[in-house]
Amino acid sequence: MKKDPGLTFRIFLMLGDVFAIVFSFAFAYFIRTHIDQRPFYFDVEICNFAFSILLFIPFWLIILAGLGLYTKTVFLARSRLPETGRLFLASIIGTMGIITFDFFQQNNLFPVRIIALVATLLCFVSLFLIRLLLRIIKQQTAKANHGVLRAIIIGNNQNTSHLSSHIANFPEYGYSVAGIVSNNKFIPKDLKKYKYSSLKEALKKTKPDVIFQTDERQTEYVYRQAINRHLLYYFVPSETALSSHIGQLELVGNTPAILVKVTPLIGGANILKRCFDFLAGLALTLASSPFMLIIWLLIKLSDPKHRATYSEVRLSRYNKRFTIYKFRSMKPEYSGLSPEEAFKKMGKPELIKKYRKNGDCLPNDPRITKLGHFLRATSLDEIPQFINVLKGDISLIGPRALVPGELRDYGDRSLLLSVKSGLTGLAQVSGRRDISFEERRAIDLYYVQNWSLMLDLQILLRTIAVVLTGKGAR
Repeated sequence: MKKDPGLTFRIFLMLGDVFAIVFSFAFAYFIRTHIDQRPFYFDVEICNFAFSILLFIPFWLIILAGLGLYTKTVFLARSRLPETGRLFLASIIGTMGIITFDFFQQNNLFPVRIIALVATLLCFVSLFLIRLLLRIIKQQTAKANHGVLRAIIIGNNQNTSHLSSHIANFPEYGYSVAGIVSNNKFIPKDLKKYKYSSLKEALKKTKPDVIFQTDERQTEYVYRQAINRHLLYYFVPSETALSSHIGQLELVGNTPAILVKVTPLIGGANILKRCFDFLAGLALTLASSPFMLIIWLLIKLSDPKHRATYSEVRLSRYNKRFTIYKFRSMKPEYSGLSPEEAFKKMGKPELIKKYRKNGDCLPNDPRITKLGHFLRATSLDEIPQFINVLKGDISLIGPRALVPGELRDYGDRSLLLSVKSGLTGLAQVSGRRDISFEERRAIDLYYVQNWSLMLDLQILLRTIAVVLTGKGAR
């Protein structure tokens, strides 16, 4: 999904929590050292104290996340009691973690222990107030129709009436009614202006972010329309379907709806993956810089008149075009040409069929230079893409980045383009060029629909093994 205001709110929530934690400990320290005139047990450096607290911020955020304080269920709940209890527990666990760290490191962070107790209470109050303030801001911006998802509701069912009324009356839940495709009897009187005769018309005129379907008619067609446009798709089940639902069940007001996820790689998982990509991209770019310089010099020495690098437009998440970087491995006269154009130019059109039949590769491909064969066999031609990973164009791990012209060959291209493309991926470590085009596509789809952090780590380890052995490289 292109638009995710819930993710934006969670990011501000995390930033607010960081501020609350830092403020609480800093204020507790200030009170005891500057306002309370009683003597200390020992002196402590303010810089050392501040650094230690900042060092523990990731640990504290993990505690808050582990207690479910960043989930949609918590911050949309009508009752604040469960959240309040979890915030108090998180404040105690976080402070105990810092005290334990101080005990083993013997840094003497707290001149007097009362600072820890005051900081715990201040942290609980600050976390609660920050979240209350952010929730009020979110409600007001939602009422002004900012930061909400435009929803199409389709289906001839009483749930259409219930859901559309609730969305219209409670914008703080994050939705607004963009269109309703249903019979008149299922549309509330004050929402008749949102009626459309077909889903096609509603999609064309409303520019929605999410589709809610309340009946079981043409579910495959409606779901496919959502996938093709990278929209969220919710299926609102009947009572009989609730006991055997597939997907993530949520309450939109009082109406249960099943979020049918295209991929698990959404929301917090996307943040986690991007943080990993940035850190890995930075480390790999710095570590590979000497090798990139050497390879660049070798290519320039072998062919001083032409560029050592090669760039090409590829597609990534949500059909976004970006420029991918590689070391040039092809002869200059064929660089930038499609395989068909290149083979025709060299007068060997018979190689086109052989190339495609062999999984888009040829042994001793005549287009490739001698040095290029080595670079491709060792995957060294790919290392400039570490810069693409660092920039956020692609992920370290994901489906292969598609050339725009290849889209016609991908029946499930919208699914493939629901996540960022990757420098390496499950298809690459499952045979690279030794498997067929259809097999690579099926494996990439499996990755999109079954992503997990553990799967990424497995692919990363297998990539190292594949590169070292050269298995499947051509």
